[in-house]
Amino acid sequence: MNTRLDDILHKHEELTIMLSDPEVTSDPKRYTELSREFSEIEPLAEKAAHYMGLQQQLEDNQELIADADCDPELKDIAQEEILELKKAMTACNEELTLLLLPKDPNDNRNIILEVRAGTGGDEAALFAADLFRMYSRYAEIKGFKVEILSSNGTGIGGYKEVIAQITGTGVYSSFKFESGTHRVQRIPSTESGGRIHTSACTVAVLPEAKEVDIDIRPDDLRIDVYRASGAGGQHVNKTESAVRITHIPTGTVVQCQDQASQHKNKAQAMKVLQARILAKKQETAHNERAETRKDMVGSGDRSERIRTYNYPQGRMTDHRINLTLYKLEQILNGEMDELVQALQAHQQAELLTAQQG
Repeated sequence: MNTRLDDILHKHEELTIMLSDPEVTSDPKRYTELSREFSEIEPLAEKAAHYMGLQQQLEDNQELIADADCDPELKDIAQEEILELKKAMTACNEELTLLLLPKDPNDNRNIILEVRAGTGGDEAALFAADLFRMYSRYAEIKGFKVEILSSNGTGIGGYKEVIAQITGTGVYSSFKFESGTHRVQRIPSTESGGRIHTSACTVAVLPEAKEVDIDIRPDDLRIDVYRASGAGGQHVNKTESAVRITHIPTGTVVQCQDQASQHKNKAQAMKVLQARILAKKQETAHNERAETRKDMVGSGDRSERIRTYNYPQGRMTDHRINLTLYKLEQILNGEMDELVQALQAHQQAELLTAQQG
């Protein structure tokens, strides 16, 4: 344990020195990367320094007690301190154990969020809009930025599909448990008999790809342009601004038409395409590991039913961790922290169990 803590403190010191180096501060990209690494290791380094300080105090007191010439009253005080120090070290060790758990390499990435209406027709499309609003408000509360990349709306305020990019610090770690099927139970406004209808939406949370993650060759792409349709401003049906990109090796197809220019639609479509290919690549790798190590809450599969939103009862149930909260209105208004923290705690417990096993 001490060797590992020494390594952490050494790395923290090394990063501190590097971040004050003029060569680093003059290179924005390098400085940003090192700053992110520093912010990740800093809480761990602080806890490591605290633990080693407690350990040193414990050793000093034990030496004092072992000294035959030491005053008896001092020995009594030292003995009392030893009991307190051991308690503090146990608590600190538990916190360190959690901080040292394997980190998800995607946690600090931006994401591509995809929400699609499933079974339920117009009601499912309205629910998709509710979910997207919930995520947008949650992102706002967390200080993240949301940009719609592509959308396919309905005439009554719903979404058949909406795709957005969410950027900020630690976005993926806040949203990564949302992938799967979300089910809603409520009475539609058009239902005269007061019957509860059930409909569903699928959500996909894809970590945004970086250039080094995947190599997409231009020869592997087929790019089609066409006239945009539906709501979208004066350019609709006048210019071929909509873009459809097909990645031939995987058969992945992405289309964007929300922006007025073909260039912007192509850039946004490429972001979504890269994220989908990266997600597929990571999913394959995860499935290969899954036989020996369980490291996710649920499978993350889009077909997995993960949550039910029951309007008549004002409750939300997450089926993966058997959590029910009677705070439906607050959650739909973006107050998702209690839910996300419960999912994170559950995953930490699973990782601890796997590590101990």
